[in-house]
Amino acid sequence: MVRTTGTAGPTLAVVAREAGVSVPTASKVVNGREDVAPETRRRVTEALDRLGYVRRPRFEANKPPALIDLVVHSLESSWSGAILHGVEEAAHDAGLEVVVSAGLTRTRAGHPERGWLDKLSTRGSAGVLFNLAELTPSQYAWLDQHRIPYVLIDPVLEPPPGVVSVGAANWQGGVAATEHLLTLGHERIAVIGGHRRKLCSSARLAGYRSALSAAGIRHRPEYVRHGNFDETTAHRRMLQLLDLPDPPTAVFVCSDRMALGACAALAERGLRVPDDVSVVGFDDLPEARWATPPLTTVRQPLSEMAATALRLLVRMMAGARPEGTRTELSTRLVERASTAPPRRPVR
Repeated sequence: MVRTTGTAGPTLAVVAREAGVSVPTASKVVNGREDVAPETRRRVTEALDRLGYVRRPRFEANKPPALIDLVVHSLESSWSGAILHGVEEAAHDAGLEVVVSAGLTRTRAGHPERGWLDKLSTRGSAGVLFNLAELTPSQYAWLDQHRIPYVLIDPVLEPPPGVVSVGAANWQGGVAATEHLLTLGHERIAVIGGHRRKLCSSARLAGYRSALSAAGIRHRPEYVRHGNFDETTAHRRMLQLLDLPDPPTAVFVCSDRMALGACAALAERGLRVPDDVSVVGFDDLPEARWATPPLTTVRQPLSEMAATALRLLVRMMAGARPEGTRTELSTRLVERASTAPPRRPVR
């Protein structure tokens, strides 16, 4: 992180000379460019800090800025719609304008595109919200070096120390979903999780295991499957569960989209929900209410998460620092018609 001083501070040329690099190379580090060798980046970063290189603030602490950026993973889902709704309402109350982009895509070489960084720098945005983002170390460094406040909404991976994020109580949601099925009398309960390495998926799976353990139900590894947070993968995983010698009578699916794929697999095998297999989802997207039968699911407050993140960002832009780096909002079970007591073994 750069230090703020009461003087104009050294020029970039001085920093470059101190680090033993060219001015263009020093500029690349300051601007978060990725085409710099790690050792060179380290030398320049240390010189920036040692000399107290100061970047001009992008906003006045006593005057709310007019523009922030919201970077979302995709604009094609009802999940993103809920996030946009929450940010829009909170931004309206704060008198802010929001620029939305789905910029964290990847190139054919597998590297994150830099389009959103370049646009952010050009616009002079005073803060950024990232939804389902998977930032690289150099991108975190670019934001810090440019003194741009940012908040993560439901981060994919564990953020670096000190990074502010907002999410849902995923572990408790996993417990609630599994306890609901246990209360109905199910013991053969399977789970279809998302990506193994994603924070939300691992927390929901941990809640599932915790609820089984508390009920004295033996954890069965063959009942644990991982998907890709999409219908197609969940469809395959559900078929695999049905092919087990002792298939489950209920399944907790860690997203509503995946739950719809699981229900399609059950229908393909001639099985009825919930008569033959009970299904619980996670998210409470509009699709859950439209499903046949309507889906029992765990509601995570997506719009509220987004609004909370926006309010935290406004405080950070004004110079305040949140008391904690992680804010979690409560989840709750929404009972509909896709769950019922077990009636007969699945064959």
